[in-house]
Amino acid sequence: MQRCIYLFFVCLIMSVTACTKSESPRKTVNSSSVAAEKSPAPEVSVVSIANGSTLKLSDLKGKVVLLNFWATWCPPCREEIPSMMKLNSFMTGKPFQMMAISIDEGGKTTIDSFFKETGLFLPTYLDASSASSKSYGITGVPESFIIDKQGVLVKKIIGGFAWDSPEAVSFIEGLMK
Repeated sequence: MQRCIYLFFVCLIMSVTACTKSESPRKTVNSSSVAAEKSPAPEVSVVSIANGSTLKLSDLKGKVVLLNFWATWCPPCREEIPSMMKLNSFMTGKPFQMMAISIDEGGKTTIDSFFKETGLFLPTYLDASSASSKSYGITGVPESFIIDKQGVLVKKIIGGFAWDSPEAVSFIEGLMK
């Protein structure tokens, strides 16, 4: 009985930390080919769900970037969205860009429905080829990457995070100097 309780808590902790979709088989990724802290951030080319325009990470040099991989079906993703919205609002007019890349299979339709139902919103982008999630080596969602003004990946965060916390805001503002 104690073993069952232990296994339940282990499973619960793992599901809260980050979400993966069981329908999608995990692939082994060569760790030398994925993003690493203190290295140049891999290029990302994504399409905005708001207006269909293409955005490349390389176009954002001079800005601190919060690159976040998420999905509408992921509970920790849903929990961190309000804090991301607050951070994005707080950073208005500053050299900052949020790129929330959805891995939802339903694409724009699924995301638009989610935002309409919840009243939440993020500057969301799609990567139909999944090239960005592969180059960053994500293993689940949410996973976030903070990229400095020179295009260097300075921090990787796995799991949900309080993006509006004083520590997070201070860290990001420090990168803007």
